[in-house]
Amino acid sequence: MAGSGALLRQCPLLLPQNREGTAYEGFLTAQGRDFHIRILLPMDFQLKNARVECSWHLKKILRGYQHILKQRLHSCPDLVSFMVELKTVLEIALKNTQDLHIPRPPEYYSCLVRDLEILGWNKVTYVDTGLSTVKLKAEDSCGRQHLITLKLNAKYPTEPPDCLVDFPVQFAISWMPQNSLIDIYNQFLAALESLKEFWDAMDEIDGKTWVLEPENPTRSATTRRIAIGNNVSVTVEVDPQHPTMLPECYFLGADHVVNPLRTKLNNNMHLWDPEISLLQNLKDLLEIDFPSRAVLEKSDFAKDCGICYAYRLEGAAPDQVCDDPRCGQPFHQACLYEWLQGLPSSRQSFNVIFGECPYCNK
Repeated sequence: MAGSGALLRQCPLLLPQNREGTAYEGFLTAQGRDFHIRILLPMDFQLKNARVECSWHLKKILRGYQHILKQRLHSCPDLVSFMVELKTVLEIALKNTQDLHIPRPPEYYSCLVRDLEILGWNKVTYVDTGLSTVKLKAEDSCGRQHLITLKLNAKYPTEPPDCLVDFPVQFAISWMPQNSLIDIYNQFLAALESLKEFWDAMDEIDGKTWVLEPENPTRSATTRRIAIGNNVSVTVEVDPQHPTMLPECYFLGADHVVNPLRTKLNNNMHLWDPEISLLQNLKDLLEIDFPSRAVLEKSDFAKDCGICYAYRLEGAAPDQVCDDPRCGQPFHQACLYEWLQGLPSSRQSFNVIFGECPYCNK
């Protein structure tokens, strides 16, 4: 599997358990301690549908960080970058767990309360009883609400707090011992403005098209699977640092519908105009109008899998479609793979399996 060397460098104790590279088991090392972990990837290697299993001890340490790890599974491009993120989060979690047992000096509390007063209590949404976790809210210039979670250690303000945000890019703060929370808050506001164009583009897609996946996009999510028609969709991967440029596009659907769209995209690529919105550019290049939210319902596109008769299977929507124009039945990749493996007439080449459609036998 691509990137296995990089994975070995990052996590030398995490080893592949099968030839396909869909199962890994071993240990994650942080602060000189090893934690047992197992990662199961689907056949299409989509991280968002991966399962992460770990020891009860590691689960306990990461308890307050599940939503962040879930976001990272959705936004990381590959397993290596997710493992780097996981190690970073684990380091923070371990540091905070240890910090709970360190008594904080009286100056810590007086300094923190003074900083919160200077910042303004109207910007604070949460403070825990131990005064070690603070959540601050901010509004960007478009009126979008955002949160930043600060985990303060006993050496604050000599050491900066760990900052957790719902961003598609890394948020790193610059900090001097004489700095205070207002400096972090101002850096947070500046970062929000730098991501304004990205969120504008994503909000337009969310508001004007039928997004099939993710169901409830977080602010860090960089992909959208947009319905084009019955069992036809396009997944766009937007670069948060260059949101006005042509995104990566992956079409899902039967070949006879998808191939003309790919051709149009390739032929019209030169027409991409960074001065107009990402959604309008996609319409112009593909020479289509995306189905309107005002006219159609999501159920018009969200067809159930022809094998398990459900729409969602462990978070995944049906993304494989029969190529026969008269059939066009959608299936979950996992369902179809299992079905075809059970057919005596199917054949396999590497990790691609060929066989008849469960619906029309083509």
